[in-house]
Amino acid sequence: MSKLFPLPSPLLQKTIFIALVLLILFTPYLNSAMALGAGLVVGLLLGNPFQAHTGKISKYLLQAAVVGLGFGIDLYQVAETGLMGAVYTFVSLAGTMLVGLLLGKLFYTPPRLTHLVSSGTAICGGSAIAAVAPAIKANDQEISVALGIVFVLNAVALFIFPPIGQALNLSQEQFGVWAAIAIHDTSSVVGAATQYGEEALQIATTLKLTRALWIVPLVLVSSLMFKEGEKKLSIPAFILLFVLASVISTFVPIIETVSPTIVALAKKGLLLSLFLIGANISLSALKAISPKPFWQGVILWLFISVVSLAFIYGLG
Repeated sequence: MSKLFPLPSPLLQKTIFIALVLLILFTPYLNSAMALGAGLVVGLLLGNPFQAHTGKISKYLLQAAVVGLGFGIDLYQVAETGLMGAVYTFVSLAGTMLVGLLLGKLFYTPPRLTHLVSSGTAICGGSAIAAVAPAIKANDQEISVALGIVFVLNAVALFIFPPIGQALNLSQEQFGVWAAIAIHDTSSVVGAATQYGEEALQIATTLKLTRALWIVPLVLVSSLMFKEGEKKLSIPAFILLFVLASVISTFVPIIETVSPTIVALAKKGLLLSLFLIGANISLSALKAISPKPFWQGVILWLFISVVSLAFIYGLG
């Protein structure tokens, strides 16, 4: 594996690796982009001393994190969005996936990478990518690139959406709907809506939960699209567990005492899995990636942002 400079000793490699893992697990200051970035530093510059194990660990850790996040979904809140909320989410999801597929063909982007970027844009960023990746058998390089694209665009949206909404005099309701549809990750949706107002935050959060449930049918369709000659569609077990977790979270009141802890642990697991995914990327593999996937992601995000804004603004 080629490196930018000579590798440190094996003992120092392991010390740095373990220190970063502990930092991710026991500090509240790292977000998804930082965790992935730390992993890339290890993979590209310092060397991954546990290369033989981290690939398999990251795969199962991602799946476990998705299941844990299911305990943060309240189906009653999802139902509050009503028919119109369901229509908004379905139309935006289907349109985003279709345009993403067309852009992938236009840019000649690998099908799995195209699917990951489109899924992350259509539903809920990193969580959707984490859920879809095992179903389509995406490799670490494809997952890392897709996550990187989504994280960059999330950061941009967090800062520019509130000023745009204010410049266009969007109501609280309009901004909440727009943020929920056009911003990838839930954390950025909440962050942008919080800046805009309490009503916008409530609407955006509720509608975002509705979008999150579309992970289930998306994973099933994705498995069918990439089943590669398998005779029957196999439903990933972790998706069934995700659904079960959301049902338990909604209909078993006693779980409320532990569900926040489970969700917090799931978020830590997601951070750690992103670090491990980054640590599995080599410099030679990264050099093989063209800038096309990034521009594909930018165009797709601009499409859903502008179209949804025009529709919502027109209804105001």
